Amino acid sequence: MQPEVSVVIPTFNRMDVLPEVLAALEAQVGAPAFEVIVVNDGSTDRTAEFLASRSSSLPLTVLEQENRGPAAARNRGVAAATGTRVAFLGDDTVPTPTWLAAHQAAHRRFGDDPRRAVIGYTRWHPRMRLSPFLRYINEYGLQFGYALIDQPDEVPFNFFYTSNLSLSRELLVAEPFDLRFPYPAWEDIEASYRLFTRRGLKLAYEPQAVVEHDHPTEIRRFAARQEKAGYCAVVFSRLHPELGGFVGVGDQGPPPLPPRLRQRALEGLVRALQKLPVELPRLWEEVLRYHYIQGLHRGWKQGAGLGKET
Repeated sequence: MQPEVSVVIPTFNRMDVLPEVLAALEAQVGAPAFEVIVVNDGSTDRTAEFLASRSSSLPLTVLEQENRGPAAARNRGVAAATGTRVAFLGDDTVPTPTWLAAHQAAHRRFGDDPRRAVIGYTRWHPRMRLSPFLRYINEYGLQFGYALIDQPDEVPFNFFYTSNLSLSRELLVAEPFDLRFPYPAWEDIEASYRLFTRRGLKLAYEPQAVVEHDHPTEIRRFAARQEKAGYCAVVFSRLHPELGGFVGVGDQGPPPLPPRLRQRALEGLVRALQKLPVELPRLWEEVLRYHYIQGLHRGWKQGAGLGKET
């Protein structure tokens, strides 16, 4: 029987979580017929051996490629998919038992409109030690920001999160992920913008479609992520100059960096306090913005986004 949904998972060196992700897919309840496509993006751990030896109760396709990043891996998975709809998971996002059924129910509510995409809710995995910082970036901050969604049936294009997303395969074939983004940042939002403007895509939020994110994060690690996001924002701005202001790039380039001495003092403060039960959203935002602007400057200086797509 041809699957209705193809679950596509790009993976790179995540043997600590990937087996749990696949086991959770085998435990789905009330889901439509689906297949699983895992694209091993050049892992150097035991991923290839694990996938080659693993028996599964689900139709499982494993694709191997040299390390090219999650955008290329998603494109390859979409090309191999046989379902009419694709559901993306991260290799560190473990679906709850009714995850795929909830995505399916959301699409049914919209009459299976092929121009409708659905994002679900990504929460922290129960084994993660939650902190005010983690809760903030998930609900209000720079990772997801679900609490900022005020119209669940009309979600803006920049909430197109490929850790928990479903939409028409045909649309993804027409508008694949751009490979000019060197890091996993902005490439999904850029694809979303094209889908919105060229294909009339609409995005809905289904909070019952839950996955659990196992990705240890603290201020220093998230700051490094934001620097890479800033770099990729330059790529985005060169692909879509009309949105330069949206990502923080003006006609003359990025804004100036805030004073470095102040930044050092603020970073020392937030690191000292990050394990305490205190909410510091303005301080977190200021510290992380510095690193984002650093990435903007690096991308602008190095000509990010000026090369041809590879």
